[in-house]
Amino acid sequence: MIRIENLETRLSGFNLHSINLSIEAGEFFILMGPTGAGKTVLLEAIAGLVPVRSGRILIGGKDVTRLPPEKRGIGIVYQDYVLFPHMTVMENIRYGLHFHRLGAEETEKRLKGLIGELELMHLVDRIPLNLSGGELQRVALARALMVKPAVLLLDEPLSALDPNFREDIRHGLERIHRSTNTTFLMVTHDFAEALSLGSRGAVMNNGRIEQAGRMEDIFQRPGTPFVADFVGMKNIFEAQFSGSRAVIGGMLEIDMGRQAQGDHGLIAIRPDDITIAREKILSNNKHLFKGTVAAIIDQGFYYEAHVQVGKITFKALVSKRSLFELRLFDGAEVFLSFEANSIHAL
Repeated sequence: MIRIENLETRLSGFNLHSINLSIEAGEFFILMGPTGAGKTVLLEAIAGLVPVRSGRILIGGKDVTRLPPEKRGIGIVYQDYVLFPHMTVMENIRYGLHFHRLGAEETEKRLKGLIGELELMHLVDRIPLNLSGGELQRVALARALMVKPAVLLLDEPLSALDPNFREDIRHGLERIHRSTNTTFLMVTHDFAEALSLGSRGAVMNNGRIEQAGRMEDIFQRPGTPFVADFVGMKNIFEAQFSGSRAVIGGMLEIDMGRQAQGDHGLIAIRPDDITIAREKILSNNKHLFKGTVAAIIDQGFYYEAHVQVGKITFKALVSKRSLFELRLFDGAEVFLSFEANSIHAL
């Protein structure tokens, strides 16, 4: 449905570089990356809102690179909604019909369906000033979908909402995606949203695509050190390889269970794949090291324990219950373990 070939933008101070991306028809695709990575610029390039220096954008096999926004069959929803403040909800939803003509019968059927699906019937005569954040977002979605776009672009649509509204809108997006043939491309920085909504995605960094593919692969098998760090693999170490063995810090030998490519590189381990215990528990399929707790960092719903093993610091996640049951405190002697299949060579 969407194919981007060697895309580069022409902007002051920031550009996209050699963007190549393919998104299937009807897919819910997730675009991730840190602030300033270029995610919104890419969305706006696809929508025709920023100039393109070179490359092509194809929608449904049609080259739309030089077409104006209203000719591309694309809808876009921003996190700040961008509704017309002087118009009612109904007028905002119908606004796009000035540029995309639908038959009268089809218009009314679609309007009724969207208003019902997004629970807007009791709001149609209000103006945006009198709506909550969740209501504003639902109106923005209805306006974008009213013109039957082939592609819907969503720029962090849930980030400005409180948790209750966010959950409602997320479920609403899932329902709408299932009930339409529209291809969704959504920018988000929330990993829970990314994993629950998207089957495939991409990570951007400094105007480039770092990795694209299945969400499972991005989170469990990152292809670059940047992606590994971005998705939370906080244990990233330089390593020397010999066969299936990796030596980190010049002292810790780890068997990865598979052949490494090259004789040196990086390995990464997710902090949630590391287990901490106060007693030595032997296991055939786990690596076990003795260390000392160097720090305990409160992360809200869990704690991050830093364990020093020689010159190497491992980071592991523990629950509040485990923190107290294991009596974890600075200087405590502990054993940490992890399985070979949790080690990722980069």
